Amino acid sequence: METAQFFIQLAGILIAARIAGEIAGRFGAPSVIGELCAGIILGPSLLGWVHPTETIHLLAEIGIILLLFEVGLETDISRLAKTGGRSVAAALGGFVIPFILGFGVSRLLFDHDLLLALFIGGTLTATSIGVTVRILRDVGRQNSAEGQIVLGAAVIDDILGVLLLAMLYEFSRTGDLSGTNVVRLAAFIGIFFVLAPVAAKAVSFIIGHYHKASQLPGLVATSIVSLVLVFAWLAHVVGAPELLGGFSAGLALSRRFFLPFGAALARDRQFSDEVERDMKPIVQLFTPIFFVTVGLSLDLREVEWTSAYIWVFSLSMGFVAIAGKIAGGFCLTGEHWLVRNAVGMAMVPRGEVGLIFAELGRAAGIFDGATYAGMVLVIAYTTLLSPFWIKLYYRMFGDRPALVEARDVEGDEMPVKPRTKPT
Repeated sequence: METAQFFIQLAGILIAARIAGEIAGRFGAPSVIGELCAGIILGPSLLGWVHPTETIHLLAEIGIILLLFEVGLETDISRLAKTGGRSVAAALGGFVIPFILGFGVSRLLFDHDLLLALFIGGTLTATSIGVTVRILRDVGRQNSAEGQIVLGAAVIDDILGVLLLAMLYEFSRTGDLSGTNVVRLAAFIGIFFVLAPVAAKAVSFIIGHYHKASQLPGLVATSIVSLVLVFAWLAHVVGAPELLGGFSAGLALSRRFFLPFGAALARDRQFSDEVERDMKPIVQLFTPIFFVTVGLSLDLREVEWTSAYIWVFSLSMGFVAIAGKIAGGFCLTGEHWLVRNAVGMAMVPRGEVGLIFAELGRAAGIFDGATYAGMVLVIAYTTLLSPFWIKLYYRMFGDRPALVEARDVEGDEMPVKPRTKPT
């Protein structure tokens, strides 16, 4: 692509994302819907003006990493730790149930072969943490109890998805499964997730020290972006999703994250405030590129709209995709059914994670054209419709006691009613 052409396409993406997000907000819809629709309109599905090139995908990847950094920055680590067991239960239920249902329906109803059924089930396990977090933020629920459960579950889902992807890829190449590589990969990811926030906290102390002595503006933003990108690279090196690197760095720099040793690394509220203030414009610049790119990746022209198989297959798998995640939410024990249902609904969007599975299956020759198009439709159903029914759900039940939000205000928990309007 010529440089000038890339510039005009990038400008089109940013302008379209802003306009579409504003329009969505005017109609009471989450802004993420407008940004996804902007990608569908600009991309191969409709106008064909912008194609998801490698450069655009790279900018989108930066956007999702920075979004997860901001999520980590705003996360109360103690509250996230309290939801640990519930997040694991929701993640396992939302991972295993869609996989079994997708595999079973594929084999029994459509008579697909073993490898194809495994890839279909694997694609349905995905949860797009980027889309989910943005939806929760748009409805004002990112700091709610169920929001923290969903955040932890989505992170675990991503890790499980990477492990399953590695297993299926090896099986597609060799026709055999080796548990040794999967266990090694899981160990590397676990070690990274434990040590990365500690290392990031130590580096942030150095950045904060030199920031006070620096005479040049912009040190915080430059240093923090570099830190986030380095941790994304480290996550990739150990086999974890790059976005986990951004999330770990955000957790470490959060006001609510502290280390049990060393007064020098104690919390610095002023520095955390400066990080949040300086990074917010950068995050808001890159994040819409990610959501537009998800829309660009949905080439709806590939769908054979006259094929009965496409509709039967996609609607069947769409039902499985939605029902499986909602059933996963009901794996939570001791929670009100409203909370369990909210958790399951929030984990429905497949987004870019589902597209990665589908694209790998297509590239490996496992998905034929009709099956690939059907899976793209399933991803479109779950990604585009989820914000609407989640917002409707909170309009109907958001004032019930089970869903009344507890926010952290200067360290004190106080109950407030959830917001129902987009932020």
